Amino acid sequence: MLTALSIRNVVLIEALDLEFGPGLGVLTGETGAGKSILLDSLGLALGARADSGLVRNGESQASVTATFDAPAPDHRAFALLAENMIALEPGEPLIIRRTLKADGGSRAFVNDQPCSAALLRELGGTLVEIHGQHDDRGLLNPRGHRTLLDVYGRCDVAHVAAAYMAWRTAADALADARETVRSAARDRDYLTHAVEELARFAPGPGEEAALADERATMQKGARLTDDLAAVTECLTGSDGGLAQLRQAARRLDRIVVEYAPLADVLAALDRAVIEAGEAEERLSESAEALSFDPARLDAIETRLFDLRGLARKHQVQPDDLAALREEMADRLSAIEGGEEHLATLEAAVAAKADAYRQAAQELSTERQSAAQRLDAAVAAELAPLKLDAARFRTVVAPLDEGQWSAQGLDRVEYEISTNPGAPFAPLVKIASGGELSRFILALKVALAERGGADTLIFDEIDRGVGGAVASAIGDRLARLAQSSQILVVTHSPQVAARGAGHMLIAKSSDGTVTRTGVHALDAGERREEIARMLSGAEITAEARAQAERLLEV
Repeated sequence: MLTALSIRNVVLIEALDLEFGPGLGVLTGETGAGKSILLDSLGLALGARADSGLVRNGESQASVTATFDAPAPDHRAFALLAENMIALEPGEPLIIRRTLKADGGSRAFVNDQPCSAALLRELGGTLVEIHGQHDDRGLLNPRGHRTLLDVYGRCDVAHVAAAYMAWRTAADALADARETVRSAARDRDYLTHAVEELARFAPGPGEEAALADERATMQKGARLTDDLAAVTECLTGSDGGLAQLRQAARRLDRIVVEYAPLADVLAALDRAVIEAGEAEERLSESAEALSFDPARLDAIETRLFDLRGLARKHQVQPDDLAALREEMADRLSAIEGGEEHLATLEAAVAAKADAYRQAAQELSTERQSAAQRLDAAVAAELAPLKLDAARFRTVVAPLDEGQWSAQGLDRVEYEISTNPGAPFAPLVKIASGGELSRFILALKVALAERGGADTLIFDEIDRGVGGAVASAIGDRLARLAQSSQILVVTHSPQVAARGAGHMLIAKSSDGTVTRTGVHALDAGERREEIARMLSGAEITAEARAQAERLLEV
C-alpha cells in the first residue's frame, strides 16, 4: 500500500508531502489545478519515461519519493529485488526515489540502493496499477489475461505445470539418448574392430613392466655369456689354469718327498686348486643361470613392441588397455541395446505427453467454465455503469502445439463490443477514455483480483457520466477498496462522497509564482468541496444539504 508521496520541484509543485491511508481515497479539484501533475509525479517514481519538462522552471533538479508498506514475504517485489541484488528485509518499508535533472538525466533508487529505470518500472507494476485514458498495462495487456482468469476460476494450473515439466524432462532424456545412440553408431565398426583386436591380444595389468624386466634380464645374459665362456676357457681344458695348477701340484708333491721345506708351497697349491675348482663350479652355475632362449627373447620383444603400439594407437598407457577394452565393449553393448532403450524412453515420453494433454484439456474446460462465469459477472456490472449496449467476452482459444507451455494449451484475451452488431475487439482498441475506465472497473469488480497490485489508481473514471452512473461507480470503487487501496481522481460528487479520505488539489499564485498544492480535508471542508462540485462557483444551501445526504450514504 502507498503510504506517502514526497514531491520536489515538479512543474507547479514546489514542495509537497502527502500521506495516504487504506480504503478509498479521492482527489478532487477544479480543472487545471494540477491533478495530472500529481499522477505524472507518481508515474515518474514508478519508472515512467523521464521528461525534463517535468522539472520546475528555474530549478536544476526534481525528485519524487514514494513510500510503501512492507510487502508480504511472498510478494513479487521480494523476488524481483533479489534477482537484481537489492536487499529488502522482511517488514522493512519499500522506498522508491527518482531524481530528474533539467538536462534530462535521471537516477533511480530503491531503499537508497541505485537501480535502473527498467527495474523501477517493473517493480512499480507489482505495487501500483494506474488506469487512465492512455493506460496500456494491467487489465489491458493480454499477456496477463490468462493468469487473471485462472485466479478467478481457481483453475488448477499447478497440476498442468507439473505434467508439462515431467513431459519435457522425459523428452529431453529421449533426445539425449538418441544423440548418444547416433554418436555410438557412427563408431560401431571402429569399436567392433578395436574390441576384437584387444580381445585377441588380451593385455594384462602390469604386463609391460613384467615383459620389460624379463627382456632386460635376457639381454644382460646375452652380453655376459661370452665373457663367462672366455673365463671358463681360461680355467678349464687341457691347457687351462686349473689343469696347470693340478699338474704343478703333482710334480711338487714328488719333490716334497725329497725336499721337505717345499711342503708349505705344496699346501698353497692345494688350496689354489680347491678354490679354482670352486670358481669353476660357480662359473658353470652362473653360465647356466644366464643362459636364455633366443626365440623367447624374440617373442618378448615382439609382444612388448605390439603392446606399446596398441597403447599409442588408443592414446592410453599400456596398463590401461584392459580397462579400455571393457569400456569399448560396454559402448558396443549400448549400441546393440540402444534401440530397445530408445523404445522404452519413447513410450515414457508418449505416456507423459498424454498425461499433460489430458491435464491441459481439463484445465481448458475449467477455463471455459470460468470464462462463462466471468462474462456473466462483467455483464451484470455494465448496465449500472451506463455500458448496457456493450458486450464483453473472454476468448479462450487453442494455441498451436509449438506454443504449448506449463500454463496449458490456451490463449486468453478479453474483448468487447461497444455497440449492438459491432464486432468484438480488444479493450484498448475500441473503448473511449471514459468507457475504458468503466470497463476496467467492471472487470476489477467481477474479478475480485487476488495477487495483483495492492494500490489501484483511477484517473477520471467518471468522465462524461453523472447521477446514477456516478453513484454506481462510487459504490463499486468502495467495494474494491475493501480489499485494495484505491485512489481516484474524480469530478463526480457521488464518487467523492464515498471516499474514506479526501484531498483537494488547488492552484495558487502570488502574482509572480504559481504553485499547486494538496490539502487533506476534514469533515466540514469535505462537505464544502462536495457542495462546490454539485453547484459550481457559488455554493448554495441546497448544495450543502445535498452534500450532507451524499456523505450519509
